[in-house]
Amino acid sequence: MKYIFANWKMYITAEESRKLAHEVATCSFDPQALSLAIFPSMIVLSEIERLFEGSGVAVGAQNVAWSHQGAYTGAVSAFLCKEAGCRYALVGHSERRYIFGENHEDVRKKIEACFDVGLTPVLCIGETKEDMEEKKREYRLKKQLMSALEGLSVPKSGFIVAYEPVWAIAQSGIGTPCTPAEAESVHQWIKAELAQYTTDAVPVLYGGSVDTNNVVSYLTRSTIDGVLVGSASTRAESFLPLLKAATALQINS
Repeated sequence: MKYIFANWKMYITAEESRKLAHEVATCSFDPQALSLAIFPSMIVLSEIERLFEGSGVAVGAQNVAWSHQGAYTGAVSAFLCKEAGCRYALVGHSERRYIFGENHEDVRKKIEACFDVGLTPVLCIGETKEDMEEKKREYRLKKQLMSALEGLSVPKSGFIVAYEPVWAIAQSGIGTPCTPAEAESVHQWIKAELAQYTTDAVPVLYGGSVDTNNVVSYLTRSTIDGVLVGSASTRAESFLPLLKAATALQINS
């Protein structure tokens, strides 16, 4: 099984989201070989979920609040996301950590909230450019994994990890991706670390400037279980060819 997860962030309007969702829903793929999920804006999440009904495409939340309910103006709980039809939720994305100031405790509580309501959290981890320059990649990743997972009781629904080096994430569609060989090496290290927290196999996805030109080079690596696609997933002219390439790879494998 390979995973294609598309994080639409805050790139496209509600109408653009609907149009793109219609086009994605017409794509043919084997759900036994390829797991496809879209993470749209919260504004259209329920509507997109209905558009995908029967297509095999899942939806996820880009973010969740850890509290079930209460006086949290502007927040949307994991429970409400589950009720809206979400199967997954991104947790700890670098943009949440570094732009909105979420800390390790926030990430941990959001994972627990996802587990409580039956959402599968996608734990995002990654090092910054400064970490790389100071040779602290493993230190940063280890700290993020430990704070999120140590002592955590993992349900059968499990969780997914997305390795997204912060320095590789595209800004306005422009980024420097991690090479497939380097990403594979880091994924191997992450999987060894994950063995400390669960005996189950945990899918580890790569994210960071994934596009049509490089997606196959990641998906053909044995330790890379899929990709988390950002800006390239927000336009039909770039995302549909990416899906076609991934589907062709599954057919020929």
